[in-house]
Amino acid sequence: MPNKSSSPGHARRRSETRFLALSIALAVAAAGATTYAFTAGAQEPHGRDVELSLDGGTAVVDTATLAVRARTGAGRDLTLSDAAGTDLGTPGPVTRTGKDRARWSYPARGIDVTARTDHGRLSLSMKAHRDTKVSWPVTGTDATASSLQLPRGEGLDIPVEDAFWTKGKGQLAGSTVDMSEGLTLPLWGYTLGKHTGKRTGVSYLTPTDIGTDLGFTADDGRLRTTAEHTFDRGEGTRDYTVTFALTDGNAVAPAADYRSYLAERGRLGSLKRKIAKNPATEKLLGAFHAYTWGIARKAEGVERLRELGVDRMWLGYDAGPGPMDKAAVSAAKKAGYLVGPYDSFANGQDPKSADSPTSAWPGTVYPDYCVRDAKGEPETGFGGRGCYLSSQAFEQSEPREHHLADRTRSMVANGADSYFLDVDATGELFRDHAEGHRMTKAKDRTNRLARMQRIAEHGKGGLVLGSETAGAWANQALAFDHGAGTPVADGLWALQKDREKWGGYYPEDAPGIFFKPVDLPADLAKAMYAPRYRVPLYETALHGSLVNAERWELSYEKLPDQKTDRALTAMLYNTPLNYVLDGPSLKQHGAELAALQKYFAPLHKAAGTEPLTSYRRLTADNTVQRTVFGGGTLTVTANFGTTAHDGLPGGCVDARLKGDDEPRRLCPADLRKS
Repeated sequence: MPNKSSSPGHARRRSETRFLALSIALAVAAAGATTYAFTAGAQEPHGRDVELSLDGGTAVVDTATLAVRARTGAGRDLTLSDAAGTDLGTPGPVTRTGKDRARWSYPARGIDVTARTDHGRLSLSMKAHRDTKVSWPVTGTDATASSLQLPRGEGLDIPVEDAFWTKGKGQLAGSTVDMSEGLTLPLWGYTLGKHTGKRTGVSYLTPTDIGTDLGFTADDGRLRTTAEHTFDRGEGTRDYTVTFALTDGNAVAPAADYRSYLAERGRLGSLKRKIAKNPATEKLLGAFHAYTWGIARKAEGVERLRELGVDRMWLGYDAGPGPMDKAAVSAAKKAGYLVGPYDSFANGQDPKSADSPTSAWPGTVYPDYCVRDAKGEPETGFGGRGCYLSSQAFEQSEPREHHLADRTRSMVANGADSYFLDVDATGELFRDHAEGHRMTKAKDRTNRLARMQRIAEHGKGGLVLGSETAGAWANQALAFDHGAGTPVADGLWALQKDREKWGGYYPEDAPGIFFKPVDLPADLAKAMYAPRYRVPLYETALHGSLVNAERWELSYEKLPDQKTDRALTAMLYNTPLNYVLDGPSLKQHGAELAALQKYFAPLHKAAGTEPLTSYRRLTADNTVQRTVFGGGTLTVTANFGTTAHDGLPGGCVDARLKGDDEPRRLCPADLRKS
């Protein structure tokens, strides 16, 4: 949608809300709490190991190395982390401050450590008194580790010995990902053991994701991961926390653990609450999403969709020439659709030469608000144009200048009831060294949350707010996002730079970047869309909090060879498809869109506000998968294979709402034959 270059930045436990008490049942039977002979504040001058209880067993931390072991209630010994990859020095004595809490220090490195039991997890927190780095935890080293869960986009479950990922075209080994930017959830996990009933798992959460990287190696051909945290006073990252939880080894267990973590702290958003606050948000339920061009932006285009039988849509348009006018917006709202402009607060250019209206700001916003690096140079904006604008500069001036409020007001003067704010919810955060508006990445995140919340509350009724590839930290502010549904592999960026293959920004009324069909190279298609690796981590964590779709430039028609798998995945995950529409595409694909939306709408209306409570793979090759939402409100079974399974043909999906006598079947390829 926006006129910008693609970049990776544009990608329990015991509370009443406990998600794990639902049918995923991730935690194994909890062992009784360990009894300690230590009194509060007592020291163990000769002790080296610290033992703490956790749901499903006990954990033991070797204070000399930070190696972490666990014993399950069933008597199984597990390695949760090898020794730290950093020389920590000799630890100080351990001080018990309660049955389930202990602390010690590493004087040579200037780090204090607190280990405690937190809602059934082992939580280990470090506080550094000077700038340093620590490589820990070192994970995936247990001999029984069989697969790695990674929240790249919606989520991946990767067999640790899969050559495609260890050394092939999808190679992760040797790479590093910034956990605050490159992952949609601040976590990873492992399954230990291969067989149901004999497996368990580990969930690793890093609430302090800013300043934390996750590195991949393939020692002995097996994927292992090591987190490295940079303690930096100027960056505000002198604190580091990792939690460990035992799970049942289900591929989505780490995400369910994180959902519980959010709920325990009041940080899990709710679409039901968002709808109660702004009833227009309810229009997201059952809606497909589409960016519009040409006739699709007119009342006539809206009427065509209505005639096709489409009862819910989110329609977006850019800020360039010919936005949706009042008549089109009125027609869309009358049809039950949401309408929203694309906007961005991230880029600034000289107003005299800006190539996008969203980059032109009044007065001296450019260059005064530019983010500046440590040398005082402006951070070049996306596509090598202009600069990135500082959220701190805007926050400080907004009470006087109202730049953001004025922009928002002008963008919805046509009556639009939704808003898409590009970039703000992604992990692309900045440290600003500029005099007068210095900020850390954490402050940048706080500022973005504040202004997104203001947009959501804009005017009398508020606006239904969306953003790009939303990190989990933004789940309470947003109603929807475009991008977190796509597990982008690095090869996509290189492909998109090839304008001949991918398409460019012309013609203006149907840009090739959106409308030109593309054949993904086999390795890229495998890394992004192969059902054997895809798992709904993001939906497990956040379904019912916000509505998640794929990236704006990857419309359903953009990748013809992936259409069936993408449609099945959307139904399985209860997430909408994303389109781009103009007059010709409405004529060519409108009937297919309408048929898919007709199937999706009742399922999403019933379950879009519910949590994903169960995920299972029913065949050894992972081609048949099942999800359950709301503990039985909706059950979906998708067959990504080519042969029938239990009566469900390959390439088809069955969905059953509570009370249905028979499942509702969809075979997407059949729609293209009619």
